[in-house]
Amino acid sequence: MLLVGCVTFYIDRGYGNGQVDFLGIENQKWNGDIITNPPFRYAQEFIEKALTIIDTGRKVAMFLRIQFLEGKERGRFFKKNPPKFIYVSSSRINCAKNGDFVKYPANSAICYCWFVWEKGYTGDTTTKWFNG
Repeated sequence: MLLVGCVTFYIDRGYGNGQVDFLGIENQKWNGDIITNPPFRYAQEFIEKALTIIDTGRKVAMFLRIQFLEGKERGRFFKKNPPKFIYVSSSRINCAKNGDFVKYPANSAICYCWFVWEKGYTGDTTTKWFNG
């Protein structure tokens, strides 16, 4: 499993192997699954990059707001790259910038999901719910 850092910085929280500037690394291959919470504005680029560096059958899991489903361009992306699963949080999850809940109080009005791709998968997306 590869846990990747942000585009321009990496915050080491003591889990997995982090990479600085994941999008800037050239000719990288990864023989495993990739799980991360990318910066929302770069989420699609993270997914595209991750799908290019893993082998068929491996998985990419991204923790994102449900709004990632919206948009015409994103719709075309999903048709070409359907997630195998989308796991929607039944309860609001408290997330704060860089895990700092004091400086950045949690906003529980946002719905989060795990989007899971399996490289090579071409079927319909299955939606499930967790923490209900």
